[in-house]
Amino acid sequence: MDKFVITVARETGSGGHNITRKLSEALGVPYYDRDLLRKASEFSGIHERLFGAADERIGLKEMLSAAEKVYTGEVLPPDSDDFTSTRNLFSFQAKIIKELAETESCIILGRCANYLLADRKDVLRVFIHAPLEAREERVASYSLTWSPREVTKYIRLEDKRRASYYRYYTGEEWRDTAGYDLSLDSSVLGEEGCVQRILDVLPYMLKNG
Repeated sequence: MDKFVITVARETGSGGHNITRKLSEALGVPYYDRDLLRKASEFSGIHERLFGAADERIGLKEMLSAAEKVYTGEVLPPDSDDFTSTRNLFSFQAKIIKELAETESCIILGRCANYLLADRKDVLRVFIHAPLEAREERVASYSLTWSPREVTKYIRLEDKRRASYYRYYTGEEWRDTAGYDLSLDSSVLGEEGCVQRILDVLPYMLKNG
């Protein structure tokens, strides 16, 4: 199979991480999640802790100035006062994502990868979603001490955080299906079904990309 990249965005509790891991195993290619933070840290010389603190989240101050911060691709030099700003941390991470797409077949989870790689013909952009009730059931299954109300609050806050992060750096809506090639309901297909659907579509995408 020719070189390819699959980007996976996911609603909280939709099983997107498990689907990504299983897809990685089925295809025999690596998937990148928090590994990207380590790579960006090594490349930039900025401590990984700072990347972790800014990972897929922005603060209130950044949200209020979102219109000014859409990603431009610029990486600031070490002597800049904004070298460790959230904007520059994202730019380093984006650089790593683009370099990975150039050099190897892989799967990238989250971090606006579908937007960053939208101009490439060898990229399949996937969004995993599910009704709130199904996601509540999944989250409750591994958060046994949380009340139903706490589970729902967690899901809503995490989804809001991801949507804000995406809008801040891209100027676009995270759930907008125009940003994806494939949108899958994991409550209907199940994790294995989602993996199989992606495997079915991938060769067609590579042939007609």
